[in-house]
Amino acid sequence: MTDGLLDRSTCANLADTALRKARLAAVDYADIRIGTNQSELLFAREDKLKAVNTATETGVGVRVLVNGSWGFAGSNMVSDTEIGRLVDAAVATARATAVIQKRPIAIEDLPSYQAEWAMPVGVEPFSVPTDVKADHLLAINDAAMKAGADYCAATFQFVREQKFFASTRGSEICQTRVRSYPFFRATAVDRDTGRFVTRDSLAAARGAGWDYVERCDLVDEASRAGAEVREKLHAKPVEPGAYDVVIDPTNLFLTIHETIGHSTELDRALGWEADFAGTSFLTPDKLDTLQFGAPMMTVIGERSQDEGLASVAYDDDGVRTAGREFPVIENGVFKNYQMAMGQAQLIGRDGSNGCAYCASPADFPIQRMPNISLQPNPEACSLDDLIGGVERGIYINGAGSWSIDQQRDNFQFSGQLFYEIRNGKLGPMLRDVAYQGRTVPFWNSLDGLGDRSTYFLGGTFTCGKGQPMQPAPVSHGAVPGRFRGVTILNTERKA
Repeated sequence: MTDGLLDRSTCANLADTALRKARLAAVDYADIRIGTNQSELLFAREDKLKAVNTATETGVGVRVLVNGSWGFAGSNMVSDTEIGRLVDAAVATARATAVIQKRPIAIEDLPSYQAEWAMPVGVEPFSVPTDVKADHLLAINDAAMKAGADYCAATFQFVREQKFFASTRGSEICQTRVRSYPFFRATAVDRDTGRFVTRDSLAAARGAGWDYVERCDLVDEASRAGAEVREKLHAKPVEPGAYDVVIDPTNLFLTIHETIGHSTELDRALGWEADFAGTSFLTPDKLDTLQFGAPMMTVIGERSQDEGLASVAYDDDGVRTAGREFPVIENGVFKNYQMAMGQAQLIGRDGSNGCAYCASPADFPIQRMPNISLQPNPEACSLDDLIGGVERGIYINGAGSWSIDQQRDNFQFSGQLFYEIRNGKLGPMLRDVAYQGRTVPFWNSLDGLGDRSTYFLGGTFTCGKGQPMQPAPVSHGAVPGRFRGVTILNTERKA
């Protein structure tokens, strides 16, 4: 390691030590990951910079397959001696657990690669001085408060992830990813009643650098948000009932994540995540048969989209992701699960579709969500066209609080901004809105989608899964969607 960064030659030598020792132990397969995660968080409240936190985590993990059973050991110490200890521990674990392995793990044949890849980044965020970032945060808060907010808090988060992978199949891969997450929350307070409302920024986390933060222009958005949060404070409470809704992609990406992304994870469907993240209503017998959504609906899984948070050239099994894009839902029909190495044969499929990830090199790689995106309408269709097709409804913008059951079936989602729709036109702002439904009926109520010009790449910076829990970044492209007869709740709490 050099200044917290990977030195490929050093990593290759350490990997050679580990894999040679694993072969001597007569393993069927072994791989090793060595890496560093650098992170930075800046937080400002009103006119004060409250926190600047930086961290660098270095780690190594060794995984072996012995007699159809996985063994793994990880450490934050990276040295020849420690790696030798990890190999011994991983082999011992695999042999010990083989006696209780109900069905031996079998991994598919996969090609080996010698490769180096770095995510394209305009301006490396860690190269930007702290005072420049702090001034930007304070400018965001100032703009929101001048426009009407009583309070505003803003954060920037940055991560640079470097990982070296090698396996007994001959792969040796070094990769670097960068991600940035600019965010603010404006708050307005009714001093007479004590009631308050908030309005979060609409910009999403991206696999991008500081140039993306500047491109978001959160100072301009904060000016709008300050006025909007003041308007929201005095907006009309929604009347509960059934409405047609037009959901903006700044909100719909989260619904895609929770209802489609998580329900189509194969490890959940097999019950492997039952103790923590839950299972899935989407059992393997529904493959190629379930009408998950309206025929106009196609959802693609991939790890190659520009600025995608899950975009990478090789997953943490060493699987090349280019060419492994796959339809999760095609013309409304459920077509594919997300799969890591050693899972596909369990449901009669050929192999991994590149969905392995470990948050730290010292973690066991598990199946994680790739970018899961709703495809645009190939026919011209604007947001105004969708709203124009609604006589009585609600337009929902921005992601808010949400709740969903452990099988990803029953849910409710709120948002940031809500507007009444009357006779095809936007009306006044509403508040306290949440939409409720079940995953399959909801997506089958879809009857309109925006075209490519309305596409928005949303995403979540830290999606949790696994025990011990591993956070993972993932993007979701979306366009505005129109849904018929959706149940709307009023979320206001009564004293």
